[in-house]
Amino acid sequence: MANPRDYYEVLGVAKDADADTIKKAYRKMAMQFHPDKNPGDKEAEDKFKEAASAYEILSNPEKRAQYDRFGHQAFQQGGGFGGGFSNAEDIFSHFGDIFGDLFGGGMGGGRTQRRSSGPRRGADLRYVTEVTLKEVIEGVEKEIEFDTDDNCDKCNGSGAEKGSTPTTCQTCGGRGQVIRAQGFFSMASTCPTCNGEGTIIKNPCGSCKGRGRQKNHRKIRLTIPGGVDTGTRLRVSGEGEGGYKGGPAGDLYVEIHVQEDERFERRGDHLITKVDLHYLQLLLGAEVEIPTVTGKKNLEIPKGTKPGQSLKISGEGLPSLKGSRRGDLYITIGVEFPDRLNADEEKLLRQVAQIKGIDVSNEKGSFWGKKK
Repeated sequence: MANPRDYYEVLGVAKDADADTIKKAYRKMAMQFHPDKNPGDKEAEDKFKEAASAYEILSNPEKRAQYDRFGHQAFQQGGGFGGGFSNAEDIFSHFGDIFGDLFGGGMGGGRTQRRSSGPRRGADLRYVTEVTLKEVIEGVEKEIEFDTDDNCDKCNGSGAEKGSTPTTCQTCGGRGQVIRAQGFFSMASTCPTCNGEGTIIKNPCGSCKGRGRQKNHRKIRLTIPGGVDTGTRLRVSGEGEGGYKGGPAGDLYVEIHVQEDERFERRGDHLITKVDLHYLQLLLGAEVEIPTVTGKKNLEIPKGTKPGQSLKISGEGLPSLKGSRRGDLYITIGVEFPDRLNADEEKLLRQVAQIKGIDVSNEKGSFWGKKK
């Protein structure tokens, strides 16, 4: 599947657009590409879904902040549109208030939907956390905190005081919508009496004031296995938004972002670093200490090693999520020359140059600089 378009581009708004501008842009696109206005038009249906996906992210301050920072990668879940809408009915259900204002969730075909008054599953939540390369190697346990909505503990999400129950709205008959005919169209809008709920609460719960929901601060410990990469998503079952009216909670998806380490470049499970060594160590060979992510390792430098050559320390890369074996650390060798030579060093090097028959500058115009 092609990469999804930029959500701001989809809605035709600037990146600093306020919430009202984003909502107006979405309403305009929803009106233009609504399935009932474009029956059988697959392209219009796709644009309808695309606009809904964009609005679902940009209308939520937390999701918008994640999108601005990480782009589509923050919300990918194995394909589909970013908002996860499989069909138009999904969108009508999710944005019922907006479609009630437009045409009651449908037009032309008289599409109306009764809002579900029974238990419903809570929404999935997404959380982004950062780890270091060392934590990628060793794995880490992190404590993450976030706020979410849950069922009210006192009324179990009904919104009604204990001992009472909501009653069916007499205005809409429990549908949550009122229908009126306008010419050839049947227009529906949110019921003004029950605000689309289909029920009336005469004795609201004192704890949640009839909302059936309460804000909860969650704090959970998460084990991040070794071998993760930027974009790796971990699913924590049942730790998403609380269910509605006793329904099950959604899931929490934690996305991993690996912090960049200026010392190492990652290529899959392998790491690449560069180390500058003295030119004599390259010519004569040496054993040197090489920095790794977790410490230092000795590396044998063969005689005659050339600048730019790559040497390897096995097993000092990153682990794989699919197995326990670690990748390798590749060291690109650079050369380090002294800023200047003392008299004895220069004399010896001139002797070597003479033995090799190599032309070098005379002492007055020494390549190595003036002697002190």
